[in-house]
Amino acid sequence: MIYLKTDEEVELLREANLLIGRTLAELAKIIKPGVTTKQLDKVAEEFIRDNGAEPTFKGFPNPYGGPFPASICTSVNEQVVHGIPNDVPLQDGDIVSIDCGTRLNGFCGDSCYTFPVGEISPEVKNLLKTTKEALYKGIEQAVVGHRLGDISYAVQQHCEAQGYGVVREFVGHGVGHEMHEDPQVPNYGRRGNGILLKSGLCIAIEPMITMGTKDIYMQEDRWGIVTRDKKPAAHYEHSLCVRKGKADILSSFDEIEKVLADKFI
Repeated sequence: MIYLKTDEEVELLREANLLIGRTLAELAKIIKPGVTTKQLDKVAEEFIRDNGAEPTFKGFPNPYGGPFPASICTSVNEQVVHGIPNDVPLQDGDIVSIDCGTRLNGFCGDSCYTFPVGEISPEVKNLLKTTKEALYKGIEQAVVGHRLGDISYAVQQHCEAQGYGVVREFVGHGVGHEMHEDPQVPNYGRRGNGILLKSGLCIAIEPMITMGTKDIYMQEDRWGIVTRDKKPAAHYEHSLCVRKGKADILSSFDEIEKVLADKFI
């Protein structure tokens, strides 16, 4: 069931989402070769809780296994989504997608950013650049009077035109009191299809794009999702509110990219 948010609810969603941007900026300060994703998770959880919120990912139920054991998803290289933080040090040339969720004042934030670790190859840098561009291409379509398929088509076309794969099995979603609400927001589709977009609809758009095949599989931990060909994947996500003329982006990469400076993609 889809419900449109009031202006007051949108502002509460914005607060929860802006906290994620600040959290990811704290992680950006310490991401480098030798750091473990478990260390990143500890910093993230402390920062979220110190700011009066709860990490929505921690304890999130899994129909295939146990609840998620951490506060952030850290997906490294060929991991697409839902990577569990661990004690394996990040290496120069890696990429790590950090997906973060918060619950603050009864509303949920959800945003993701893919970080370079040290110096990454030009090929991987272009994957990150294209994936982030696709996110904003989708956001451009999230306006009153358009249809959901317009968002999906924009993301798919931008990435496939450069030969990248677009993951089908995992999609964006509505956001509100719950982290995952209706409607689903695929990263592939046809223009003019799907529900009509109305003001107050709050959704998360999150392209999950692969350097090679779009085919994926689930790891033995029943959480991590990996590319079938082991090539890298990138993932960027914003939460936003549909409005007339231009979407209102509720999350932010500004604080992250201030930290990364000339390194950001």
